[in-house]
Amino acid sequence: MTKAVVRSAVGAAGARPLAAVISAQQKTDITGTWTFDVKTDAGGGTPTVTFKQDGEKISGHYSSTNLGEADLTGTVKGKDIAFAFDGQVQGQTVPVTYNGTIDSPTTMSGRMSIGGAVGGTFTGKKK
Repeated sequence: MTKAVVRSAVGAAGARPLAAVISAQQKTDITGTWTFDVKTDAGGGTPTVTFKQDGEKISGHYSSTNLGEADLTGTVKGKDIAFAFDGQVQGQTVPVTYNGTIDSPTTMSGRMSIGGAVGGTFTGKKK
């Protein structure tokens, strides 16, 4: 075998595992119903969040006793997730943002903010 053939064979073999890793990272799919545990200085809650993922885009619905019912939009890039919606606090509409990491196919965690004034943490579990 010539050196060029050996290099070509090694290069092709080495590219496959990398392609498999990249493909696996891109296949993070959070579609489904999740239960969140949210903790803030102003209290906490256990909202239910339904996600529908289309590539890097997510849409869905947020339901909680604290912030009400709202449609959400966001993104998933690799293991990073970000989504937002308009919640209701004492009759006022406030922007709510979540930013976190998808820890496994069935768990996620991160930080959230309500109107930029109240911050907290969240963990999520897929049902």
